[in-house]
Amino acid sequence: MAEKSDFGVARASQDENVTPPGSKLGVLDDAPRNQSVALNIVENPLKRSSKEQVALDAQAFAEAHGLAEHSALFGRAALVARDPEHFETVTQLDQIERDALSYERDHKWHGPFMLWYSISLCAIGAATQGWDQTGSNGANLSFPEEFHINGTGTDEWIVGVINAIIFLTAGLIGAFIVDPLNHYLGRRGEIFLTACCLTACPIGSAFAQSWQGLFAARFVMGIGIGAKNATVPIYSAEMAPARIRGALVMFWQLWVVAGIFLGFCANVIVKDTGRISWRLQLGSAFIPSFILLIGIFFCPESPRWLMKHNKHAKGFQSMNRLRANPIIAARDFYYSCVIYEEEIKLARGAGYFARLWDCFAVPRIRRANYGASTVMIAQQMCGINIISFYSSTIFQNVGYTATEALYASLGYGAVQVLATIPTVFLIDTKGRRTLTLATFPGMCIFLLAAGLSLLNTTGSRGAQIGPVVLFVYLFTICYSLGEGPVAFQYSAEVFPTIQREQGMAWAVCINNTFAGILSLTFPRMRTVMTPTGAFGFYAGLNLIAWFMIFCFVRETKQLTLEELDQVFSVPTKEYLRHETTVWLPWFIKRYIFQKKIPKPPQIIEKEAKAEKVNSLKSV
Repeated sequence: MAEKSDFGVARASQDENVTPPGSKLGVLDDAPRNQSVALNIVENPLKRSSKEQVALDAQAFAEAHGLAEHSALFGRAALVARDPEHFETVTQLDQIERDALSYERDHKWHGPFMLWYSISLCAIGAATQGWDQTGSNGANLSFPEEFHINGTGTDEWIVGVINAIIFLTAGLIGAFIVDPLNHYLGRRGEIFLTACCLTACPIGSAFAQSWQGLFAARFVMGIGIGAKNATVPIYSAEMAPARIRGALVMFWQLWVVAGIFLGFCANVIVKDTGRISWRLQLGSAFIPSFILLIGIFFCPESPRWLMKHNKHAKGFQSMNRLRANPIIAARDFYYSCVIYEEEIKLARGAGYFARLWDCFAVPRIRRANYGASTVMIAQQMCGINIISFYSSTIFQNVGYTATEALYASLGYGAVQVLATIPTVFLIDTKGRRTLTLATFPGMCIFLLAAGLSLLNTTGSRGAQIGPVVLFVYLFTICYSLGEGPVAFQYSAEVFPTIQREQGMAWAVCINNTFAGILSLTFPRMRTVMTPTGAFGFYAGLNLIAWFMIFCFVRETKQLTLEELDQVFSVPTKEYLRHETTVWLPWFIKRYIFQKKIPKPPQIIEKEAKAEKVNSLKSV
């Protein structure tokens, strides 16, 4: 039974009942409707009330939350939010507001300076993780010798645990302190605290006098990385407008790979400094965190975090700084508030562990958790981090000198940066699901080819080494066009506001814990299974990851964070039935057998787009 909120919005269904084809998710009545192009439509909830009532509700909302001076603005903004595709029909708008909305519609990338500054600064914070990965990559060539742990057996496990510990503590400790830190400090305060940690710990690593001291510094650093990784993508997603949210939040991944590249640059720059080179390689990772530490003071707090903590007036002020015009800010802020009221009803418990349990118990949130966990674990299953963590060691083992291995790793970093840039423009047009499904087969093929190339021990040095490097680079290109930018982007957006910290914490736990396991086991795996066997093992995991993505990852492109609630209201069985019996047969006939057949209805479609398609059909 659907429930009605204070603002006239129906509660999304919590049960597993299948929504009938052609129906609108969350609609109260069973009246017949026009057949839709999609099987389930993401409906704008404000359309359930008349225009007059929507405006009155919005004005009452403003007056009740310390925004009385903006009540008329919120009334107009609610009318725009009710039918954003046809805002020209809202007669109450003045010319400046019409021009602002028209410009926003026609200029996808338009936004105020503060929006771009905040997103870019958060992205720079992501460089810390990439820089540390590559600092360790280069340091692996020398710190084992410094601490006399460069043998086999136990020494391999020690090197593995030193590399792995930042990911294990990130996943098992850092990710789960996110909720209390966010609750008491806010998004900005939490980011500042973790930036302090990630500035101090790399410096501490550089001054370590034993492998135990290095282990301790990296242990603490991992906690900071986990807390940062679970908050920064959320902060970015909550600030970004829906039309380009994927591209803006994807700056996270772009700067992770930029950090990887810059870390490799630092490795090459300090390679001739003798015995202290590994110290400089590890210590240089403090640079992006220090920039984040200073810059976060100038960013606004997340509007949705302020809304969640009943600070609506401050939330609107924050949104106003992140949007080009007050009418746009009021539209986005009010729409978020309306849906948030429903999310509160959907949440079964208010406490930390109750909300964490909801990620597994409430059907809508559980389905989002399936998708987020899938893309996060797939990032480790694909094998990219065996390259990120150990590429210098791998290249040295196939015949490069230590210096040549560092330069080859630098090339790997450059390829990753360049290949990630096109995804900024693809992620909101092709979509998250499409990019991952399209690139995983290529990753499987190229990683397997790289492993088989290691078996070639005859011919010239170039003939032995060249194919390995080539296939590693091709594998990296596929990763950078799909799974690389999608994982954190997808996980940050799929959970409802009330569960966002817990959901993201769980996703980061999955990602970092498996990264730690990979980092811990690969040195020994390389010895026991041989490098070819290890590469082949991860190539096989790519195929498994593809099937997991096909089953559990739903498309989220160009939907608001609130509209995603309705995307995940479709039961998993119904979703899989459509994908296996409708979409997959069409794809095989269309692209394998090259038959020109019409595209079948999508199972999920945004209402405005569906109405547009239907209107074109009726002409």
